[in-house]
Amino acid sequence: MSKVFPKLAKTITMAAKEGGPDPDVNAQLRMAIVNAKAQNMPKDNIEAAIKRASGKDAAAMTEINYEGKGPHGVMFFVECATDNSNRSVANIKTIFSKAGGEVVPTGSLQFLFERKAVVQFQVPDALDIDEVELALIDAGLEELEVDGAAAYAYGHFTSFGKLTQAAQDLGIELQKASLQRRATSPVELTDAQMDEIEKLVDKLEDDEDVQAVFTNVA
Repeated sequence: MSKVFPKLAKTITMAAKEGGPDPDVNAQLRMAIVNAKAQNMPKDNIEAAIKRASGKDAAAMTEINYEGKGPHGVMFFVECATDNSNRSVANIKTIFSKAGGEVVPTGSLQFLFERKAVVQFQVPDALDIDEVELALIDAGLEELEVDGAAAYAYGHFTSFGKLTQAAQDLGIELQKASLQRRATSPVELTDAQMDEIEKLVDKLEDDEDVQAVFTNVA
């Protein structure tokens, strides 16, 4: 948890900085807290991260994205939260370079990804999944995937608050909710190529400033 908790804390701090410290009116903060609790982050850590949003450290913290090309034609979108953009870009460039890739100008690859609200939950035994789907459509649901007992609700990123609230209003306990970038034209790789890409993703995710890494791999 030595790397997970600091990243979760940054997410909470940035959400509180952006939309205020009250999770009842700040959907992004509310779900950041849900995600942190799902990773067993202590309550004291969560409260400290919220308080940090009003401090000097948070004032210097900014969200910045990097786009890159990796091996085998794989495209990357890397989301960061940092208090030192020079450090971040230097680290990201080094990681890509060592993997045979490169960072490209911001906006170059944005068309390859759609920003989506993604809500994950376990299908309750007491609810019919078709009824859940109908109720969530009114809240902006675009697609519902069911994999065994797990369900994934997708909607436009602007529907994040409504979609999460609608699920909770149904009595559904959310396992995770986030804003993600889904590839518009996913590419397929061999197992050996996928191993190489996964190693690059791991290197990026290990960086202290990186919050999320998305690729156009199917």
